[in-house]
Amino acid sequence: IDIEAGATIKFTDDFSEYTPFVEMRYEGVVMKSFCPMIYAYEQENITIKGEGTIDGNGKKWWYGTFTIEGAHKDEQFKKELEGYQKMWEKENPGFTIEEQSDWKRTLDKRFFRPPLMQPYKCKNFKIQGVKVINSPFWTINPEFCENVSILGVTINNPDAPNTDGINPSSCKNVIISDCNITVGDDCITLKSGRDLQARKYATPCENITITNCVMQAGHGGVVIGSEMSGDVRKVTISNCVFDGTDRGIRLKSTRGRGGIVEEIRVSNIVMKNIAKEAITLNLFYSNVPAETLSDRTPVFRNIHISGLTGTNVNMACTILGIEEAPISNVSLSDINIEAKTGIEINKAKDITLDNVRVSTEIGAAFKISESENFRINNIYTPKPLNNKPVIEITD
Repeated sequence: IDIEAGATIKFTDDFSEYTPFVEMRYEGVVMKSFCPMIYAYEQENITIKGEGTIDGNGKKWWYGTFTIEGAHKDEQFKKELEGYQKMWEKENPGFTIEEQSDWKRTLDKRFFRPPLMQPYKCKNFKIQGVKVINSPFWTINPEFCENVSILGVTINNPDAPNTDGINPSSCKNVIISDCNITVGDDCITLKSGRDLQARKYATPCENITITNCVMQAGHGGVVIGSEMSGDVRKVTISNCVFDGTDRGIRLKSTRGRGGIVEEIRVSNIVMKNIAKEAITLNLFYSNVPAETLSDRTPVFRNIHISGLTGTNVNMACTILGIEEAPISNVSLSDINIEAKTGIEINKAKDITLDNVRVSTEIGAAFKISESENFRINNIYTPKPLNNKPVIEITD
C-alpha cells in the first residue's frame, strides 16, 4: 500500500464492517474478535509506505468501551454492543482464564476494540513514513511475526484510551527507528502474551532494536510488559528522547504472568518533563497476592542502562522485586537525573551503580532495602539535603 502525500485512508466506524470475527490477539490473549482495520494472517512481504495519513476514526470505539462500563446512557447503542457481546460468546465457546488472573474485569466486558493494524503470524512486514491517527485501540500491533520494520512513522493519538503506539508481541527480528509518537497509553511496548495461555504458546519477543525515536506523550516511553509471559529478551534501546511521557523506561509485570525479561541494554537516552519515574522495574503492576515460586512467577534479570540524562523528573528510578524473585543483575552507569525523589531499590540482588548522579528535593538520593550484593562506585548528589542521608540502607 502506497499512500501519497496529502492522501488519507479513513476507516469506517460501523462496527459491523469488522465482522465476521477473526483470530487475533487482544491485550496478550488470543481469541476471535473484531477484525483489525489492517489485518493479515500467515502472509509474507507486506509494505505500507508513503507520506499520507491512516485515520482509524476511533472515537465511536472509545465511546463503546465506556458505555459498557456504564458511563453513558445511549440505550440503542447499548443494544448494539450487547449484540456484539453475544457474538463474542458464540465465537469463543468454553473460553477461560486462570482463576487468579488480573484480567477478569476486562474479560467481563466481552467487547474488545480492534487494533488498527495487526499482522498475525506474518513474515517481512514493513511500514514506513506514514502518519497514523485516531486508532480505536493499539495502533501498530504485529503478533507472532518475524522480520518487522517500522521506520519513520508518526503516531498521534494523544487523548484516546489505551491507544498504544507500537506493540510488537511475540515477534522476532524487529527494527523500530526514527519514529515520533504521541499517544494515550504506552508509546512503544514489547510484549509476549498473558498468563497461562501465553506460557503455553511459549513465543518470546526477541531480537528487538529501538533507536532514534522521539516520544512526546504517553504512559511510558519504551515499556516491556506487563503481558510478557512468553519471555522478552535480546533488546537494545538507544538514542531516544522522551519529553512529556509519564514514565521513561518501564518494565512491568506481576505475579501470575510468569515469563522472563532478560538481556536488555538501554543507552544514550534524554528525558525531560517526566510525571512519574524516569526508570522503573516493577513486579507489582497489579495487586496479586503473594504466592510461592512457580511458573506463574515473573523474572527480571540482566538489564543494563547507561548514558541517561533526565531533568524535571518526579522520581529518578524504582527497582522493586518480589520476595520469591528478586530483580537481579542490573546496572545503572553514567546516569544524571534531576528529580523530586531519588532512586529506590527493594528486593534486588547483584546490582551495580556506577557514576550515578541524582539531585533530589525530598529524602535520600539512594534508598536500598531488603537487597544483597551491591557494587557502588562514584554515586553522589550535588546538593545534599539538610538532615537527610545521601544513601539510606535498610535490612
